[in-house]
Order: sequence, then C-alpha cells, then structure tokens
Amino acid sequence: MGRLLDNYHYAVAAVLFCTGFYSVIMRPNIIKKIIGLNIMETSVFLLLVSLGWKEGGIAPIHAGGAEAASMVNPLPQALILTGIVVAVSTTAVALSLVILLYRQYGTLDVDRLMREEELEVPAAGPEGGEG
Repeated sequence: MGRLLDNYHYAVAAVLFCTGFYSVIMRPNIIKKIIGLNIMETSVFLLLVSLGWKEGGIAPIHAGGAEAASMVNPLPQALILTGIVVAVSTTAVALSLVILLYRQYGTLDVDRLMREEELEVPAAGPEGGEG
C-alpha cells in the first residue's frame, strides 16, 4: 500500500487521461472535445514531470560538492515547456476553427454538423453529374 501512495501521481495522470479521452469520445459539443484534449495533454505533462522527479533531488545546477546522481533530470521539464507552447498554439487554432464553424453552420454539435454536411453533398450518379 505504501508503494501505491508513493506513486499516486501516476494514477492521477491516468485518471486525468481517461477523463479527457471520455470527453473527446462521448461529448457531441466541439468545445467540450477541445477541453478533453487539453485535459489529456495536461495528464501527459503531469506524467512526464513525475518521471523526472527525484525525492531529495536538487536543482540541476552543477555547483561545488553536488553529485550528479542527486540532481533532478532537467530534460522532462524542458520537454514540458515545449509541449505547453505547442498545446496552447493547437488550442488557439482549434478554437478559431470552431468560431468559423459556428458562423457557417450555427451549431457546434458534431452530429448536427455531420447531418448538414450529408445534406449539402449531392449524390454522384450517372444522371446527376456533368457529362
């Protein structure tokens, strides 16, 4: 039981990822799907930062008398900073596309958007197309 309590952050990351995945799969609203994607991204960030954490670790600044084995790995932290920038940029582009979708169709419900798209696409047949 003690080992489980020591690694609770892995379980939290898994629960967050599953929550975001559920939102992406089950919610019909595009905004809620984007929020679910952001939750999934945050869970991955938490997992990577947790992997780089070391109990009793010190900052990765090599000072006199500091051993390399007691330093925290700085690579996951740098990767997370890059990932956050990419996640924010992706979210901004997705939200701008959502605004355009709403202006065009008047809804953000995926099911209604798919039905309207099917109605707009004409059936290609021998008598319906250009010859």
